[in-house]
Amino acid sequence: MQRYILGKKNQITLVSAILIVLGFYGRFGLDNTILFNVSLIIASILGIAPIAIQAYQALKVKVVSIDVLVTIAVVGAILIQNYEESAIVTFLFLFGAYLEQRTLNKTRSAIKELTELAPESAWKQMEDGEFEEVDVDEVDEGDILLVKTGAKVPVDGTVLTGEGHINEASITGESIPVSKANGSEVFAGTILENGTIQIQADRVGEDTTFGQIIELVEEAQDSKSAAERFIDRFSKYYTPAVLVLGIIVWLFTNNVELAITVLVLGCPGALVIGVPVSNVSGIGNGARNGVLLKGSEVINDFSKVDTIVFDKTGTLTIGNPEVAEKEFYGKNTKEVLGYLASVERESDHPLAKAVLQDIGETEFSTVEETEVVKGGGIVAKVNGHRIAVGNVALMEQENVVLNDKARKDVERFEQNGNSLVLTTVDGELKVLMGIRDQIRPGVKQDLQALKKLGVKNLVVLSGDNQGTVDLVARELGLTEAHGHMLPEEKSAYIENLQAEGEIVAFVGDGVNDSPSLALADIGIAMGSGTDVAIETSDVVLMNSDFSRLPHALGLTKSTARNMKQNIIIAVGVVAILLAALLFSNWMNMSIGMLVHEASILVVIFNGMRLLRYHLRGNKTETETIAETNASMAKTKNAT
Repeated sequence: MQRYILGKKNQITLVSAILIVLGFYGRFGLDNTILFNVSLIIASILGIAPIAIQAYQALKVKVVSIDVLVTIAVVGAILIQNYEESAIVTFLFLFGAYLEQRTLNKTRSAIKELTELAPESAWKQMEDGEFEEVDVDEVDEGDILLVKTGAKVPVDGTVLTGEGHINEASITGESIPVSKANGSEVFAGTILENGTIQIQADRVGEDTTFGQIIELVEEAQDSKSAAERFIDRFSKYYTPAVLVLGIIVWLFTNNVELAITVLVLGCPGALVIGVPVSNVSGIGNGARNGVLLKGSEVINDFSKVDTIVFDKTGTLTIGNPEVAEKEFYGKNTKEVLGYLASVERESDHPLAKAVLQDIGETEFSTVEETEVVKGGGIVAKVNGHRIAVGNVALMEQENVVLNDKARKDVERFEQNGNSLVLTTVDGELKVLMGIRDQIRPGVKQDLQALKKLGVKNLVVLSGDNQGTVDLVARELGLTEAHGHMLPEEKSAYIENLQAEGEIVAFVGDGVNDSPSLALADIGIAMGSGTDVAIETSDVVLMNSDFSRLPHALGLTKSTARNMKQNIIIAVGVVAILLAALLFSNWMNMSIGMLVHEASILVVIFNGMRLLRYHLRGNKTETETIAETNASMAKTKNAT
């Protein structure tokens, strides 16, 4: 029965609200006192049932919670026939619990999602030399496995034969697929985008890197138990104090009504509703501005963050490699670009896709005698010309001589963190392209805003090469930058920061970020990231709008302050009411109730101020549109 009643708390809250409205309508609209009293009595009895059960359960474990005080106060109010107070107190208490439940009880299915992403089968070489599809659990270390185009790599292993490009975003977060050939290391859960390879299993099952990711998420979520709410901690002292005060008043005055009045006025209605209304207002503001905050504990922890750690790809950068820089040598540029596009059209390499996207529409030519140079690029015949497209190693193999300018350009492009694509026609360098993932527009200004909000350390961790990571760090003014990092290394880094007493937020978007998102004090996921990252996180930036991060931090700081204000207001009003009741002649139940309910309205209105919050210095959408229109009008007039 207790479980049934507690399971119907939300329905009871709704029915209580309807009964209270009906009661007041009966009194002021119909002048019907009987309807007023009956409605409020029923509302009081319904409302007190789940609260009394929670009080009983708390007392069983020797905890004097606010539920105990509310139960005694409501029963006392009913006994002295103050049904209005008893009904309103129970409704406010239940409604506050409902509001907090909406924000705190977010089910997370990260483990299930990760498990579904894990490979389920593998093509295993049997004793007769043929490959047969088996369950991944039947694979042992040392087995030879076949991985086809589009398939997931089933285990961690080493390539024995074949070559291809593997998308390792699920492990390293790197946006550009990595070329694999004989001797290359591969990871379980990654995807072979093209080619066919045979691998030897080195680590299987839970020992694979992907298996360790799942284990890290499980451990991080288990260790991240919800902190006890401030109100509950406060009630350990507040509730017994009010109860003792009521008993003392009764013993000294022998006045039961006065003692009950102490409990009624001491009932923390504003305290109960104040914190949830701040939370809901803050969460509502966030949702309206593209920020999903998952609960009051998230708001409290996020407001205290002093270190924010970022994944690079898809977080600080856009996540799609593009041609960032290019240099042309000689004439006939248009013709050369046509040759380049014709050759790259033969390839499905991600760098080739970036080149084709940059060139755009062009005239394609017939490509003949195509030769793929492993680890170098492509050599082909186009319109009778020998075209070589690839890296510096391919140029050396083709005996291409780079002049001083070209060498300096190559060095500069590499220092800027680019992957290089050189194009030669008949042994002469014609085009140099630098391809890299682009930094998100406005990120530098957003990071500066975070520093102004009190964040001391801004760190980037990435599976990308150290040169590229250092470049991003220098350009954005980050505190630290670490490359070549696997998921477990990112998690270990965050644990070290936490061990040093820092409150850490981690911002990422991929499956490989899930352990760090779960382990950090605050996990922040980009909204276009994987479902696992979003489910594991505490904060989600919808539409991957990085500019919402400063707003999110500023909002949580304001919300945390607002909660403290509401607590002070609630406790202060109760203290004044009790002092006036005990040490003056003018305070009575009616005046006390009026002030009591007024304090509830005050904390509600104070909390609702958060709905209008926007970060100082950041332009609102309306202001931005107005400035854009004004600028366009000014340009038009000048023209």
